[in-house]
Parts: sequence; structure tokens; C-alpha cells
Amino acid sequence: MIIGRVLDNEKKIKFDVEITCTNCGKIVPGGLQTGESYYQTREFQVELENFKKIYLCGICRDKKRVNKG
Repeated sequence: MIIGRVLDNEKKIKFDVEITCTNCGKIVPGGLQTGESYYQTREFQVELENFKKIYLCGICRDKKRVNKG
């Protein structure tokens, strides 16, 4: 999954982060990518922390969609 921004013709940085579903607590694989110029910036750190706070695993995300429907 790509997080943040990747500029045209920019090298992508791949990294692993432990991510847990905010609903059920399930640990999910955290293979993420971002652009080289964006990686390790303050803006990137803030976006990653916010992403981890609202992340739903696929099962919980699907349940939420069905219940909304």
C-alpha cells in the first residue's frame, strides 16, 4: 500500500510497520511504500501515525460498508 506522496520518476521506499486494526485489534502486515523525498519527514511521520489510529482490517472495513448500506 502506498502512503503519502510519490513524485513522477521518484524511487519508492518500502518499509514495514506493525499495524493493528482499531476495531478488532488484529495485527495486519504493514508493508507500505512512499516516495524517497517524503520518507522520514515530519509530515510523513504525522500521516503515518494518523493512518495507524484509524486503520481497519479488511474484515472490519467490509462489515462497516455492509452496515452502512
